[in-house]
Amino acid sequence: MADRNSRLTVKKKEKKVENKTNDDKEKEKEKVKEKVVKRPEKVVKKPEKTPESAKTEGEKTNGESAGATGAEAKSPEENGEFEPIELPPFEIVTGEQMSPFYFKFQFRNVEYSSGRNKTLLCFRVDTPGGSTEPVKGYMEDEHATAHAEEAFFQQVLTNTSQEYEVTWYVSTSPCVSCAAKLAAILKQRKNLRLCIFCSRLFEWEEPEIVEGLRALVNAGCKLRMMKPADFSLVWETYVEKDEDQTFAPWEDCQENYIYYMEKLADILK
Repeated sequence: MADRNSRLTVKKKEKKVENKTNDDKEKEKEKVKEKVVKRPEKVVKKPEKTPESAKTEGEKTNGESAGATGAEAKSPEENGEFEPIELPPFEIVTGEQMSPFYFKFQFRNVEYSSGRNKTLLCFRVDTPGGSTEPVKGYMEDEHATAHAEEAFFQQVLTNTSQEYEVTWYVSTSPCVSCAAKLAAILKQRKNLRLCIFCSRLFEWEEPEIVEGLRALVNAGCKLRMMKPADFSLVWETYVEKDEDQTFAPWEDCQENYIYYMEKLADILK
């Protein structure tokens, strides 16, 4: 009996030790789990938005809503459906003038137009014989559902039966879509004459751009690059300035004109 009781006592002790060991193992596992769970929180945790970051985000969207901040910066499910912001499809200013800074930045004929992501279009509409006063103005295609080139015919030159001579001074040449639309308009409206002076060529190395500009010229459009005298004309006609302000061409104005003129000649040959 003594031996039996001794064996039972030993077994109980062993079981107790085993349980203690298992408990320790469970605790170790829990600690490991906590470490595994907690570590990703540091990785995925997003920094809170500050007014400065919200401002920067708003600037990147070209004036569109940068989203709510603080308590409003929640998911649509929490705040409900957001009201859509109504933005004008394009801005057209007839008889108005742009600022000198705006002109010098948007129309500068640089090779790489970083930050110049809109088209400014200065126009002059004449009727044969000068029977009416020319219509002048400029337009831009920010927030555009239609580019400035197409918008011109939707808002300015709506009369399809009248004979017109139209001159454009644009900050950049038409894209593929606009070139195709302009070519179609010129083919339909035989009483329309269009001459486009471009400050820069848009993606002129792309084959579809080359074909689009060729098709536009074949449809009857006169396509030219702006030389220093043309920039001076735009300055005098479409820029709001003081009487003592004169246009001084930027340093590489003539050089860049020659560069783009040669590129356009290669495209149209």
